[in-house]
Amino acid sequence: MFGRFGFVKVDFAVCRADGEGFDIMSKESLILVVDDERDHAEGVAEALEKVKAKTLVVYNAKDALQILSDESVDVVVTDLKLEDEMGGLDILRSAKRQSEQTEVILITAYASIETCKKALKEGAYDYLVKPIDIDQLRALVQRAVKRTARSQAFQRSSRNHKEFSFDGVRGQNPQMLGIFEVLRRVAPTDIPVLIQGPSGTGKELLAKAIHQNSHRWNKAFRPINCAGLAESLLESELFGHTKGAFTGATQVRKGLFEIADNGTLFLDEIGDMPLAMQAKLLRVIEDGVVVAVGSSKRVVVDVRIISATNHNLPRMIEEGRFRQDLYFRIKGVSVTVPSLQERSEDIGLFVDSFLKEASRETGYMVSGITDPAVNALRKYNWPGNIRQLRNTIRSMVVMCETEKLDVADIPAEIHQVRQLTGTPGGARNLGGVALNDLEKQAIVETLARTGNNREKAAKILGIGERTLYRKIKEYKL
Repeated sequence: MFGRFGFVKVDFAVCRADGEGFDIMSKESLILVVDDERDHAEGVAEALEKVKAKTLVVYNAKDALQILSDESVDVVVTDLKLEDEMGGLDILRSAKRQSEQTEVILITAYASIETCKKALKEGAYDYLVKPIDIDQLRALVQRAVKRTARSQAFQRSSRNHKEFSFDGVRGQNPQMLGIFEVLRRVAPTDIPVLIQGPSGTGKELLAKAIHQNSHRWNKAFRPINCAGLAESLLESELFGHTKGAFTGATQVRKGLFEIADNGTLFLDEIGDMPLAMQAKLLRVIEDGVVVAVGSSKRVVVDVRIISATNHNLPRMIEEGRFRQDLYFRIKGVSVTVPSLQERSEDIGLFVDSFLKEASRETGYMVSGITDPAVNALRKYNWPGNIRQLRNTIRSMVVMCETEKLDVADIPAEIHQVRQLTGTPGGARNLGGVALNDLEKQAIVETLARTGNNREKAAKILGIGERTLYRKIKEYKL
């Protein structure tokens, strides 16, 4: 059946170039190697000897497309540039048309960031640059084979799996509905996702929803705040450490990459990760291999990466504060979550949900909230976004002495801020207002004006970003 394509003989797959047929291994996974340089193709095939799968080799795009049409291929390893009119991107598109579960790895001597970025966006599993590291190639193909098997199993069992849902994530805002549609499409895949937007907008909830609706749903979901840890501690948390690796390391500890193996790792505030750690993270994402601090043992992991940030990463790249290659790795699909002020139509939905949640958790039973109170909450700019609204509703439920929440139950600081803000363009009477209140209001309004961009807000206010961060915590914004 395959003899006409001129296969190279590889012992582990017993595929012959003479057209006399081949024996099929008991393992059903099928790898297709495409390269017009025969020596290189044979080298790739030999490198995959330890991968428990049948491997076929062809030397042009036409034969590759024919196999993809006739057979169920699990993984394609193809050179990006071929002598044919068609190339690796054409093979990628054809493979994905035949089956979304087929993973494609591109090999190129031309480390074109734009081409590789385009390939990843079109569904490529990964890419390698010549000369190829054999161990890296083998590990990458093994992970791709494993992923395909899981995807196929997930697809077979999807009828018994729960209906796609975003638990805890709500919205009628058109922008949010568009985000939900994007995430519905991307969740069943292993494409990295970058969630951008101001702090407190529910980025972790979206990450959890993606995980729960993927084929990794029954494996670990592990979040980590990259801004909240020193570099050495962050490295230990991600990669683990051995006993005695540093002062205080009294026992062996697995890192989150190992703990989340076959699951999802959520890298929150990745824009705050130090450059040195960015380089280490990039290597792990590229190789799929973790080495614990103080160890030389290489551990292969398969983790889906979902990242979040409130920073402008392209601008940080221009300023040399974020690695461009890491950016392209984590930005398989990107969505930007609007601030709560930009989606005020959703405040009523959140209030109802948070009210029920607070009543259940605190034991203070409140039956609802009046329309004037909801309208008052809609007029506030919510610099802390959904997180601040949740805490506000919890406080209102605890302090409420009537059956329903009303305007009088809204915390004084929110009333005060609304009074200070006044009507758009109107004059303000600042006489008798405490300096702390003025400072707090200046921060609130500047954050709102900058879309909660702390870096930009700090420059406008004339203070350092760390000072602004401290003030935000101090005023509980």
